[in-house]
Amino acid sequence: MDTEYKFFADHFPDTPGVYLMKDGRGRILYVGKAKRLRRRLASYFRNTAAHTPKTRALVSHIRHVDILLTATEKEALLLESGLIKKHRPRYNIVLKDDKQYVLFRLDRQSEFPRLAMTRKVVRDGAVYFGPFTSASAARTVWKLLGKVFPLRKCKDTAFRNRVRPCLYHDIGQCWGPCVKDVDRAAYAEMVHRVEMLLSGRSMELVDDLTRKMKEASRDMEYERAAEYRDQIRAVGKTVEGQAAVIHDNRDRDVIGLAENGQGLGLGLLFVRQGRLLDQKQFFWPGLTLDEGPEVVESFIGQFYGPGRFIPSMVIVPMELEESPLPEVLAERSGAAVRIVSPRNTQEKQLLGIARNVAAQAMESQETITSRLRKVLRLPEEPVRIECVDASHLSGKDMRVGQVVFEDGRRNPDASRLYAFPELEGAADDYAALAGWARRRVESGPPWPDLVLIDGGRGQLSAVEKGLAECTVECGWELAAIAKGESRRAGELGDVVFRPGRKNPMPLKPGSPELLFLQMIRDAAHRFVLGRQRRARKKAVLSSELTSLPGIGPKTARILWDRFESLDAMLEAGPDALGGLSGIGPKRGEKIHAALQALKATRDS
Repeated sequence: MDTEYKFFADHFPDTPGVYLMKDGRGRILYVGKAKRLRRRLASYFRNTAAHTPKTRALVSHIRHVDILLTATEKEALLLESGLIKKHRPRYNIVLKDDKQYVLFRLDRQSEFPRLAMTRKVVRDGAVYFGPFTSASAARTVWKLLGKVFPLRKCKDTAFRNRVRPCLYHDIGQCWGPCVKDVDRAAYAEMVHRVEMLLSGRSMELVDDLTRKMKEASRDMEYERAAEYRDQIRAVGKTVEGQAAVIHDNRDRDVIGLAENGQGLGLGLLFVRQGRLLDQKQFFWPGLTLDEGPEVVESFIGQFYGPGRFIPSMVIVPMELEESPLPEVLAERSGAAVRIVSPRNTQEKQLLGIARNVAAQAMESQETITSRLRKVLRLPEEPVRIECVDASHLSGKDMRVGQVVFEDGRRNPDASRLYAFPELEGAADDYAALAGWARRRVESGPPWPDLVLIDGGRGQLSAVEKGLAECTVECGWELAAIAKGESRRAGELGDVVFRPGRKNPMPLKPGSPELLFLQMIRDAAHRFVLGRQRRARKKAVLSSELTSLPGIGPKTARILWDRFESLDAMLEAGPDALGGLSGIGPKRGEKIHAALQALKATRDS
């Protein structure tokens, strides 16, 4: 029975740690850290009338609290960040767009450095510039720089093993230091210019190039003067749109907050060498400025993860008292990082710009999952959606494929394929779906907020039946999407059924909600068919393999574990085969001879 949680302070230690608040179904609602667990947890259950609406809603759903003890608050912060990313709890500040942004990497330690695009910062002595939230914009800049600053493009492995110049050399975008005798001083000067440009010293670079262009023109070296002219133009195009917002050469990120009746927006500015390089927006519905310190601290801990570029300063709209974040960020970046509130007029102006960016993030922020909650009449927003599709090949190889969408995005790592050998030859989709429901409950959390079934009322009833036979009461929300009258996926006539309703749900043809559900259904369909065909192909190849002399099921398994395809086995030599555990040199020669005979048969 689902009873209200009773908090007892003496059940918890007054030490650093992480707490996990769970609902009656065992789902993690919230992950938090505390320097003193007992005091922090007690604050949730004391004077609840003074809490924000979000906190009151959280407390009303709590049925259990787990704790993980740590030695320090810093360890608790790291553990909290990892758990939030793993479980994505409903009431936490979770970054829906936490991808690594594009950076430029310049390896100054190399004899002939190259300018490369990357998404990960490594402590390897290289210099990084960025970030760029738009990969296409970053690639445009990279191509433009490559045309007028002909640095090498190839990776170190290709650079060391080239015997002739590549296509970039032929079109004049690389000097070809891989095979040609290139003036190292001239190359180093070109690298220095690129570094000046990317580090924000564009005006200094333009002045230097202008002086050299005039000198070349005066000496009647017109080709060299034209090169300098092209470089000046490239500098102008590269810094176009980058406004000078502060007069110093420091890198800093600026975080601003803005609130409206729907939630809380966060604006992030990337300021590099005094110029506004890029910006990013985030939004969390239902939050207020009262929760600003928690939002900012949680955001910084998640956003500036390992491998991300971290500036030396992060400007925030409020003081973060006694926070271990600066120490954590310093360890991740390898240099001191300061988290400060605005100290002068220029930094206050930057904060105002970030606040305006945050305000823009709040416009038209109704998510697809919140819209689904309305049209499907769900009790809660379906943050995690699992879609299943049953498939077989003329009654054989019965499979149920499961794909997962979280916060409206596909999570490929959570896809699963369920096999049902007991249904071989039955061609019974209903039995397979009921079996999937039972096995899915056995696999445990994280539980779905919505299960979408590819099919109609019959498939929906099959899953209901399977769940009813389970001893664990899940209470999952179910829906089934049936194809239109033409029986083709994606038709606007597709309909959606919910339990307890005779008629389909009132989703308009072509509406964003229906299109989103169709996309999820199609993803599940492609997944199960792809895996099914791959398994069938492997079974056929395995049958062909075991028909050879000296190769039984056990040996075939050893070969498949080592080689990805039958073609790879056919190309393997006797030493490679004989070196496998469980085969040995003598059997390796026999297997090699059998494989070569099969290859000769195929070739003929």
